[in-house]
Amino acid sequence: MKKVLDSRTALWHNRHMPQNRPEITEYHLEQIRRLMVEHPDWHRSRLSQELCELWGWKSAIGQPKDISCRDLLRALEAAGRIKLPPRQRTPRKTVDGAGIQLSMHDTSPIEKSLKEVLPLTVRIAASKTEMAEYKSLVEQYHYLGYGRSVGECMRYMVYGRDGAILACLLYGSSAWRCAPRDRFIGWGDASRGANLPNTTNNTRFLILPWVRIPHLASHILSVISRRIARDWETKYGHPLYLLETFVERGRFRGTCYKAANWEHVGETTGRGRNSRSAVGELPVKDVYVYPLHRRFREKLGGRAPGGQSGVGTCH
Repeated sequence: MKKVLDSRTALWHNRHMPQNRPEITEYHLEQIRRLMVEHPDWHRSRLSQELCELWGWKSAIGQPKDISCRDLLRALEAAGRIKLPPRQRTPRKTVDGAGIQLSMHDTSPIEKSLKEVLPLTVRIAASKTEMAEYKSLVEQYHYLGYGRSVGECMRYMVYGRDGAILACLLYGSSAWRCAPRDRFIGWGDASRGANLPNTTNNTRFLILPWVRIPHLASHILSVISRRIARDWETKYGHPLYLLETFVERGRFRGTCYKAANWEHVGETTGRGRNSRSAVGELPVKDVYVYPLHRRFREKLGGRAPGGQSGVGTCH
């Protein structure tokens, strides 16, 4: 008999939920759908707030992880698992729902050769003015929007030699589990848990849509790869040994990562960063990695293929 979801069941379930991202099963999908049916007047923010309470999804200081929940709901909708209520706000207003100040940008086409824009200037977005511009650009022109990164991260802005902004990148927390990456490094649970902070995920890479410069993307990736370990240690006081990224199949081919010597090591299952479910609810993505140190496996506590603690190659 199918389990009936009611408030008493939800409250019981809440006491047994983990404090990080909940496992997304058919039970949880049905719970989301039932809440939307029972409360057709609820907007997306209200729905995510209620789900955080029901699932006990809170931060270490007890705050509901509302933004993370909304990201999860949007991903579930994109995968065709649920249908969310319409947005209350029309996107791309002066200020978006996350409080990002959206500004006008010069969208005049930049169609040049790579040589014509070199040398590039790469800046870490740090000042209030830089962060405002970075957020506005990524929110408006990246297909995933700005989002919010949790934990250590590095935001880069890339300019041509004439000062025109060309690209924005974000490197943030790596996926907790990723079987192809973990096999490549030779990680078990213990070594992954101890060394994950010494890796980072390129979660946003935006070449602005009016910029058409052949080979620019792979060149930018190479430039960032040569400096990010130094930048990270300066900011956070610990090293980086490996970069990772996930490229959504059907939307991108990963050409620029291949051209920049990133290694394709497999694909995701569609289960998301912290999911413990066997059911895939997110788009499948190709997994690429880029070692930053010749002995990255040794530094990350991994084991080389064949079971020996090993020395890896570095591009």
